[in-house]
Amino acid sequence: MEADLSFRGRRALVTGAGKGIGRAVAVALSRAGAGVTALSRTAADLESLKRECPGIETLCLDLADWEAVEAAVGAAGPFELLVNNAAVAELQPFLEVTRSALQRSLDVNFGAVLHISQIVARQMIAQGVPGAIVNVSSQASKRALRDHAVYCSTKSALDMLSKVMAMELGPHKIRVNTVNPTVVMTDMGRINWSDPQKSAAMINRIPLGKFAEVDDVVNSILFLLSDKSAMTTGSSLMIDGGFLVS
Repeated sequence: MEADLSFRGRRALVTGAGKGIGRAVAVALSRAGAGVTALSRTAADLESLKRECPGIETLCLDLADWEAVEAAVGAAGPFELLVNNAAVAELQPFLEVTRSALQRSLDVNFGAVLHISQIVARQMIAQGVPGAIVNVSSQASKRALRDHAVYCSTKSALDMLSKVMAMELGPHKIRVNTVNPTVVMTDMGRINWSDPQKSAAMINRIPLGKFAEVDDVVNSILFLLSDKSAMTTGSSLMIDGGFLVS
């Protein structure tokens, strides 16, 4: 889709940009003309991203460190586009959920999205420019999954946060939406779902009979960031092959 959409002259921040979906979004936005800042906590991933796409600026940060994030993102802005992609998935049975797993998941999957969105939205408002925010959620926000008590809950909270953001930021011409993918065939996704028995149980619940590819998610994010979705805010775009209808 990047060939059909232009983001020339616009500045974008992408979190969790070292690998997978976030990395692919950062590269696609850069190739579509945006000035991209990629945020990750892994320096090696950012270095390889710079080699792949030298025009991208990078920020190496732990999103749980609010003070560091406030200073670094504030200095790097202003931005008109934001993709909150960073997330953690610490899978544990409900009876074995630990406090540390709960806190880390809340910090990254929910708290960091709220915080970075505050920083960037304030910049947009101060500049008097319209903007678009896309939060990467999951089909797990809509359907209970075994061993996903914390992950499902944080993604569900993210969906509602996004709706409230859309309501409060709409008068400032800032749109906020989520994408909610099924399993995505990132490198990690291929490893985690390589067992045919495990993957068959999930694929059998997807009417299209397959998992999502990275480009399926990237194209949806670019659409929601673009002016082609100018009347869309507060929505969750399911990229699940029909999982929720089965």
